[in-house]
Amino acid sequence: MSRRDLLYNLCMSIKEEILKEFSSPRFRYKGVSTNIFGIPKFSGYSKRTIRTTVDRLIKQEMIKKELNSFILTPDGKKYLKKKENSLKSFPNVFSNNAPKNLLVVFDLPVDKKAEREWFRFHLKKFNYMLIQQSVWVGPSPLPKEFLQYLEEIELKKCIKIFKLGKPY
Repeated sequence: MSRRDLLYNLCMSIKEEILKEFSSPRFRYKGVSTNIFGIPKFSGYSKRTIRTTVDRLIKQEMIKKELNSFILTPDGKKYLKKKENSLKSFPNVFSNNAPKNLLVVFDLPVDKKAEREWFRFHLKKFNYMLIQQSVWVGPSPLPKEFLQYLEEIELKKCIKIFKLGKPY
């Protein structure tokens, strides 16, 4: 499993897991994805949680019931594509002893959980240090490609960056 796949799995909520399973079913039993032994893929979740999430996905028109199974709708495919694209990986360009002279403060919306986890992952990767819940300090400047990507995925408006007069 690649590093991107691992990060994707860590950041993914049950909603994305269910949508991903509907997008590429392997083995199915009574309309539910199972492993090779017939055990449901979502064994870490209660039946109630899965049922509630599936009901919400139907209501949001991301999946639809067809005969005895479910299929992913174009909206569901679009949502998954957006989530996959939001997890683009960037290399660390900073040395471990680079001065921490940039303050990053962010407030990302609740519905952007995967993006928030992705952003925190990259701050750690760039040798940033958590000061408070959504306040980090680290080396500057953040990579230009990283900042451009934040703009593309519409996160930059939720992030404030301040250059410190002296290293933290």
